[in-house]
Amino acid sequence: MLVLVAPGQGAQTPGFLTPWLDLPGVEDRLREWSAAIDLDLVHYGTNADADEIRDTAVAQPLLVAAALVSAGQLIPKPEDFARLVGATAGHSVGELAAAALTGVLSEQAAMTLVRRRGLAMAEAATAAETGMSALLGGEPEVVLPHLEKLGLIPANVNGAGQIVAAGTLEQLAALAEDKPEGTRRVVPLKVAGAFHTPHMAPAVAALESAVSELTVTDPHTVYVSNKDGRTVATGQEVVSRLVGQVANPVRWDLCMDTFKELGVTAMIEVAPGGTLVGLAKRALPGVKTLALKTPDDLDAARALIAEHTAAAETPAE
Repeated sequence: MLVLVAPGQGAQTPGFLTPWLDLPGVEDRLREWSAAIDLDLVHYGTNADADEIRDTAVAQPLLVAAALVSAGQLIPKPEDFARLVGATAGHSVGELAAAALTGVLSEQAAMTLVRRRGLAMAEAATAAETGMSALLGGEPEVVLPHLEKLGLIPANVNGAGQIVAAGTLEQLAALAEDKPEGTRRVVPLKVAGAFHTPHMAPAVAALESAVSELTVTDPHTVYVSNKDGRTVATGQEVVSRLVGQVANPVRWDLCMDTFKELGVTAMIEVAPGGTLVGLAKRALPGVKTLALKTPDDLDAARALIAEHTAAAETPAE
C-alpha cells in the first residue's frame, strides 16, 4: 500500500514554488486560486523572503497550494487517485490538502478554507506572544512531564524522537535554557503562534462558521486523522476533525502507527516534501519513501507508484 502525505507549516522555504511554475498550467492555476482567496500565491511562492512566508495567513494557503499542484502533476487525473493511492494523510494544515486530494473537499473549497484558517489562527496568535519549538531526542516519559512543569503543551507528538512544544515565548525561552534529560536539541520553528493548543480556541469558532458553507463528500481513499491516528470514513467527520484540530495536538506518531497497521509499504510526501519522509525513515523502517520537492522528483515518484500499483494488482500464488 502507498500513502500520500502532505507537510505542515514550517516546511515552506523562500522560492520553493519557482520550479513548479515552469510546468504547463501551474501558474494559471495558482493565479486562479490567488484571485479567489485574495492572496498572491505566485509572489509569495517565488519572490517573498522567509519572514513574509512565515506569516500564518500566508504560509498555510501557500503550503496547501503547493501540495495540490505537485500532487496534480504526479496524478493528473483525479479519477486515478483512488486506484493508485491507498491512503492519504496530512500534518496539521496538510490535512486540508489531504482532504482535497481524497475528494472530501474540492480544491477551490480547500483553498478558501485554508485562507480562513490561516487568517483566524494569525488573529488568535496576536492575543499573546507565543511560538513552538521542536525537541529532538529524549523519551516521551521524560519530555512530557518536563513540558508540563514549564507550562508548555506538546502540540505535535511526531514520533521518531520528536515532540514539538508550544506556549508563550517566555516559556519557550525557559525550555531552551532547561531542556529535558536526553534531549539533544531544542529548535525554534518557523511559525508565528502556539498552534494546536488552547491559544487557538478563537480560530475554532471561525472555522465552524466557514465549514457550514461547504459541500462535503466521503473520502475516496483511507484517510488517517491527526487527532488520534484513526481512519475516518465520512467526509463530515473529516471536516469536523479539521476544525477541532486547530486547538488540539497533532498525533503524527499515531498516524504512523496506523500506517504500519494498514501495511503501508511506500510513502510519497508532496511538495514541499522532506519533513514527514524524515520522520518515516526513522519510525517506519522498510517503508520506501520519496519527498516530492521539485519537478525533478516526479519521474521517481511515478516509478514508485507504478511499482506499488503493479505489486497490488499481481495475483497471489
